[in-house]
Amino acid sequence: MEAAARRRQQPGAAGGPGAQPGASFLQARHSSVKADEAASTAPFHLDLWFYFTLQNWILDFGRPIAMLVFPLEWFPLSKPSVGDYFHMAYNIITPFLLLKLIERSPRTLPRSMIYVSIITFIMGASIHLVGDSVNHRLIFSGYQNHLSVRENPIIKNLKPETLVSTPDRFTAYKPSGHSLYIPFFLILFMYFSGCFTPTKTESVMPGAALLLVVPSGLYYWYLVTEGQIFILFIFTFFAMLALVLHQKRKRLFLDSNGLFLFYSFAITLLLVALWVAWLWNDPVLRKKYPGVIYVPEPWAFYTLHVSSRH
Repeated sequence: MEAAARRRQQPGAAGGPGAQPGASFLQARHSSVKADEAASTAPFHLDLWFYFTLQNWILDFGRPIAMLVFPLEWFPLSKPSVGDYFHMAYNIITPFLLLKLIERSPRTLPRSMIYVSIITFIMGASIHLVGDSVNHRLIFSGYQNHLSVRENPIIKNLKPETLVSTPDRFTAYKPSGHSLYIPFFLILFMYFSGCFTPTKTESVMPGAALLLVVPSGLYYWYLVTEGQIFILFIFTFFAMLALVLHQKRKRLFLDSNGLFLFYSFAITLLLVALWVAWLWNDPVLRKKYPGVIYVPEPWAFYTLHVSSRH
């Protein structure tokens, strides 16, 4: 009995009289944070996913459409176009929404990687802005997007011939801007990695998510095809699929946010496959997009089959 009493009063024992005042509190707090992080399941982020989908459709997909709708006289060639203003807004709003999405992740993500990814994405989107601005202005001047730079009639007539390399250089910058979508998909994947729950009943999408998933998947189809980032997209999707199968062995299931993102990408993959199958035998687009991976751009299809008929 006396030995047991001495052990209970031993200095430094957890919860004993000699224990450091903050030690047990910090230990309990650390344990509770880990437990909450493992057990918590975030509700469906309707506001963020809605804003994401809305601004993607208006500021990205709607950018070239706005340039066709608004009179060219309102935005002279010496000034930024309406599409450039849309692109500027996209470059500001998208990183903000990505940061807000990361804030709501039930899993603690590495801040340094998030910040570097956001900065890199902004830099890539800015390069993309310049390339798109020049490309859309050239289209108004008769540039045919389904042809290569040097095959375009308006480029062939440039004098002196050394000027031909100038628009070619702008075109070369566009893949650099598109390749910097790597941090965009990296952030989405890191967020996706925290969208798992041990409760199978929570692995269901609400009605609002079902309404948004098709527009979201359709937008990512446009991003993948117009941005020519199919390899990056398919790598991200298969990484997500592998993670889902791995977590399933641990009896962890996707929550509503994870299901929304996964099904959006699944719809995108289906739409890309249908798009490629539809244009598989197009001789002009086949010439513009040689190689094993054949994914035509929607605006190349537009200049070839739609605008040329008007």
